[in-house]
Amino acid sequence: MNDSPTEMEVKSAEAVAGPVSRWAIHRRMYDWVLSFAHKKHSTAALFTLSFAESSFFPIPPDVLLMPMCLARRDKALWYATVCTVASVLGGVAGYCIGWGLWEAMSGFFYHYVPGFKPETFQKVEGLYQKYDFWVVFSAALTPIPYKVFTIAGGVFHIALLPFIIASIIGRGIRFFAEAGMMWYFGPKVLPLIDKYFNVLTLAFTVLLVGGFALIKLLK
Repeated sequence: MNDSPTEMEVKSAEAVAGPVSRWAIHRRMYDWVLSFAHKKHSTAALFTLSFAESSFFPIPPDVLLMPMCLARRDKALWYATVCTVASVLGGVAGYCIGWGLWEAMSGFFYHYVPGFKPETFQKVEGLYQKYDFWVVFSAALTPIPYKVFTIAGGVFHIALLPFIIASIIGRGIRFFAEAGMMWYFGPKVLPLIDKYFNVLTLAFTVLLVGGFALIKLLK
């Protein structure tokens, strides 16, 4: 269980079943991110991706974290730490964007970053007023778009310390749990993730909608 797989084994586990359609932009971006897993500066790429995803980048760092943990299962906890620290720092950066630069940058986010809409921000403001800490924690842990909540946190001037604590706990649970699964189960997990990518994306969407519905019912 502790033996590290060879790079060939991991690459074989990551092989895509069949060609990817040209219109599948999100999937192609996913494959591009995944390609960094075996490069020399993969840890730096993981840090950069984790940081960027917390404010604007659409692909979550999980897709890079998992194959890196498989390639070096002895460093799984280190990769989870890098991912968590960078993601929380990115969340703080998103908070700062919302706090000081939102009026100047809102047009860019509304037009080019998925998930950012004026209606969404109005709903998020209501959630923050009622649940603050738990809203950030849920967004950090689940497929709910964390980036929307980090920037919204700054826009609505929520307390920074609870924001950071909730982010550390939520992101830490998520990334360390994934790293632990990769360490325990090994390369046999990746083909399933790759084969059922669209199903997983749909499942995440259902969880996202369900998460907002649950929060609404708890009001």
